[in-house]
Amino acid sequence: MAESKTILIAEDSSVILNLTKKILELQNYTVVSAKNGGEVLKKVQDQKIDAILMDLNIPVKNGMECTREIRANEDPQISKIPIIAVTGNANNYTLEQFKEAGINAYLPKPLDFDMLVQTVKEYVQ
Repeated sequence: MAESKTILIAEDSSVILNLTKKILELQNYTVVSAKNGGEVLKKVQDQKIDAILMDLNIPVKNGMECTREIRANEDPQISKIPIIAVTGNANNYTLEQFKEAGINAYLPKPLDFDMLVQTVKEYVQ
């Protein structure tokens, strides 16, 4: 069997985190989590991450700030990680802002779990 891909879920709601984690683990992904932007930036430095589900409204550094910092990283293994924005406030952002920050895809809350799995598979080969 192929090695498991690691998905980082940046989410401060434990309910959403636990549900998302269960869904992805059923798809044989390894899941790590971060409750705030500081943790996200530390985890991408410390281990190989294959994709990030980034809640845009996380504490410390929001998802947009984290995405910009990841994209600015000198290590291409880090700067090229696919980032999927997850937000209940998509109306606060334009697609242009998502693109400018370096977000690859976006999923609205409440999450559609079929769409979640499909989107993750699209970016994690």
